[in-house]
Amino acid sequence: MTATDLLATLRAVNDSAAFNRWAGFTVARAAPGEIDLTLTWRDDFGQYAGFLHAGLAGALIDTACGFAAFTLSGPVLASRYSVNCLAPAIGERFIARGRVVKAGRKQVFTSAELFAVKADVEKLVATGDAILVPTAP
Repeated sequence: MTATDLLATLRAVNDSAAFNRWAGFTVARAAPGEIDLTLTWRDDFGQYAGFLHAGLAGALIDTACGFAAFTLSGPVLASRYSVNCLAPAIGERFIARGRVVKAGRKQVFTSAELFAVKADVEKLVATGDAILVPTAP
């Protein structure tokens, strides 16, 4: 599959998920084993202090890891994921960069970093990892 085809396929998968459409997740870049997912800030994403809610940070990390795994293994389902919040997530937009650490037949190990972008400066605000299970026969 070409890089253009891979990006188009992942965008279609992303667009098929109601949650991703509601949140406004956008697949910005895709390559074998890698993905960049973006989100533009909206006030309804904030928690009580005005930062990006950790639940949404987790959703970005989970989705970036899943899409990275998809690039090598096809459809997958998360069996475990974790999130480490490193700093208040304050930004105009956010970028989740997911990558495959190791792809096996039964499990795909992935990791992701979440960056807050303000005035074109990226700040690492969270990291995470996921173990995914391929669902295709």
